[in-house]
Amino acid sequence: MISQHPKSTLTFGTVLLALTLASARYCAAAVDAANALSSTVSVTSSPDIVIGFVGGFVRRDDPRHGPVKLARRLRESYPAKVSIETFQNRHWKDDYRYIVQSLDTDHDGSLSDEERKNARIVLFGHSWGASAVVALARSLQRANIPVLLTVQVDSVAKIGQNDSVIPSNVAEAVNFFQPHGLIHGQKKIAAANPTHTEILGNYRFDYHKQPVQCLDCPWLIGHLERTHLESECDPRLWSQVETLIRSRLSAATSDGEARVDSSPIPSSLK
Repeated sequence: MISQHPKSTLTFGTVLLALTLASARYCAAAVDAANALSSTVSVTSSPDIVIGFVGGFVRRDDPRHGPVKLARRLRESYPAKVSIETFQNRHWKDDYRYIVQSLDTDHDGSLSDEERKNARIVLFGHSWGASAVVALARSLQRANIPVLLTVQVDSVAKIGQNDSVIPSNVAEAVNFFQPHGLIHGQKKIAAANPTHTEILGNYRFDYHKQPVQCLDCPWLIGHLERTHLESECDPRLWSQVETLIRSRLSAATSDGEARVDSSPIPSSLK
């Protein structure tokens, strides 16, 4: 009995050590799995991002202008996790940085392939703001960031910008324009790569035939740029822009109604 005791103790200690090591490995594996799951959830929960650009020298929060009004309506019906912002057209590079920060869901200071792939971005703008939409989309293309939809309303290109060719990282693009006046919009947009980008249409609005009152516009500006400004305050046009944007957002509205991709273009435009 005495001679066997050390051997028995050794056997028991070996078994205990093996169980301890196995338990430690199991716990480590469980922690790794939990971390991996947490990382996956964080990456795939990328927010819907909607960015609007105002035209001219308009302030980004001026409530009299079409893009600002639309952004306000969207904020009222979508939850806080949907990022909806307006920017001045000359600050589109600031917006690029804002988008990158919003997509960096693990907050490591850089974008992974997964974070880029899960981006859900909609860009819209009026006049110079519409030209900024294309400039921003092109900058996002260089970073391999996809864009769901671009919407141009009476787009006017700035010097050095090309608002007529949509880069191939954009899935869908649509153009609304009016042809009259000293300042008028781009009549036709085209895809740089039609296999990657669908042009939903180039839609003409004629304010000589169907004029719109713009009560908020100063008289002199309204006289010199009347039809161009009518494209910004036309409720019919902006209602169609809003319908397009809402149909592309994946998030639920505040009342619990889910918005999903539906028809490629509102029936009123077909």
